[in-house]
Formats: sequence, C-alpha cells, structure tokens
Amino acid sequence: MAENDDRYFIVRNHEDQYSIWRAGREIPAGWEPVGDPATRSDCLDRIAELWTDMRPASLRAFMAQQT
Repeated sequence: MAENDDRYFIVRNHEDQYSIWRAGREIPAGWEPVGDPATRSDCLDRIAELWTDMRPASLRAFMAQQT
C-alpha cells in the first residue's frame, strides 16, 4: 500500500494542539479523534484550517485574562 493510500485520524489534545495518527492504531491517552479517517495529505490540510493559533489553550486563556 502506498503512503498516500494510508488512512489517518486528526487527533487533538486538551491544549487544542493537533496531530495525525495512523488509523487502526490505538489513540494515545490525552488525545481524541477529530472527524473521520482520511489521507495524510487531507488530514494535514484540515489541520492547517483548524489550528490557526499555535499557542496552547492554557496560554491563550491566561493571555485573555491579562487584557
């Protein structure tokens, strides 16, 4: 199977940070799947749309409280 045919999940942690995880493998503790499995390229494109602020959620919340 070619790499482009492999399926991945987008996963997100409690800090709203994203990654991809190969479908069929157990998702690590602290991460949750976002959406359905897709190609690696599709997952990375979707992450680029979703993850527009690279700061962890806790830092964003702290900075919002300071203003």
